[in-house]
Amino acid sequence: MTNMYASIRRNFYNDEAGAKHCAERLLAIRARQAQLRERKRDSSLLLATWNIRDFDSNKFGYGPRREESLYYIAEMISCFDLVAVQEVNRDLTAWQKVMAILGREWDFIATDTTEGSGGNDERMVFVYNTEKVWFRKIAGEIVLPKGQQVVAPKKVEKTGGDEQTEESEQLQFARSPLLVAFQSGWFRFSLCTAHLYYGAASGPALERRIDEIGKMVKFLADRQNSESKQEQDRHGAVENYIVLGDFNVVSPKHRTMEALKSNGFVVPPQIDGDVVRKAGDHFYDQIAVRVKDPRFKVITGGMLHMYEDVFRDEDFDYYRQFLPAKDPEEGEFEAKTPEKIYAKWRTWQMSDHHPLWIEIATDFSDSYLQNIADNGLVRLG
Repeated sequence: MTNMYASIRRNFYNDEAGAKHCAERLLAIRARQAQLRERKRDSSLLLATWNIRDFDSNKFGYGPRREESLYYIAEMISCFDLVAVQEVNRDLTAWQKVMAILGREWDFIATDTTEGSGGNDERMVFVYNTEKVWFRKIAGEIVLPKGQQVVAPKKVEKTGGDEQTEESEQLQFARSPLLVAFQSGWFRFSLCTAHLYYGAASGPALERRIDEIGKMVKFLADRQNSESKQEQDRHGAVENYIVLGDFNVVSPKHRTMEALKSNGFVVPPQIDGDVVRKAGDHFYDQIAVRVKDPRFKVITGGMLHMYEDVFRDEDFDYYRQFLPAKDPEEGEFEAKTPEKIYAKWRTWQMSDHHPLWIEIATDFSDSYLQNIADNGLVRLG
């Protein structure tokens, strides 16, 4: 599979300098990620999660993504076999352009947008290479049953005075997680992607975030623990669960991470903590597994640091002419210099999150044949 690079000549037909710059940056991505691409094989699955910042509404006023950015995003997605993407906008026009660049071997499944301010007009998307992954025709958004909903504490000021009391309300997720059944090779699994509530770094909003994380993994753990035949394949094997996305985890030792690692979910050691993160990288994005198949194995993992190859610090002079005259965001976080505006602007061209990935073994042929060799046709699992 190769990306549809032929469209570069058409899309940059009146911008030769832009076409050359785009091609140079794509070559840089491909050179740096050559070893990752070499890991694409029939015997394993490259699974990733990526929050692509506000793709692509321009509601914050930093300008729509440039044509080149769509090629860079497609190039990075194509390094993997299956990617969970968060913050895709209700309008899928820009996303469809990325899909066209990826080529006809790729397909996607998207949520609707969750209503309300917390939904932020965002979709969640699974994009996958149909030559490596197949959709098992089961998909849905998680809706918590009554009595198991998210507890959202809130402070309420008493009428006629300054005294405050705390109340709580029962809520669904701010953005409904997407749960989809897939298979790659021999490995069958249900994949749940989420962009969980952030709110604030402390107080009631933080408690709501922690409760969202905990309620999500408990919902899936309870489902996996169920004795219902709906959770088993025809050989009695229990469904495997993987959660991935933007959980707004604060740090490896924080209560947000404790919530993610509760109810039997485990973050693979290949990506846990700061193993694949550089100084200054946040811990919002995570992948956690609750897998019952004894053949399950995570081979390796990593994080793709995009600004090593695109929208680099040294590219400031090239992009200076395209920057807004001033930062659209006023107040505490307003960027005051062109260099700082550029550092901020580029996160709306690519993202303020880096793709996080793991490689999972998917070839269980030897195990299956050994089972038959040892036990005949009695046990086929």
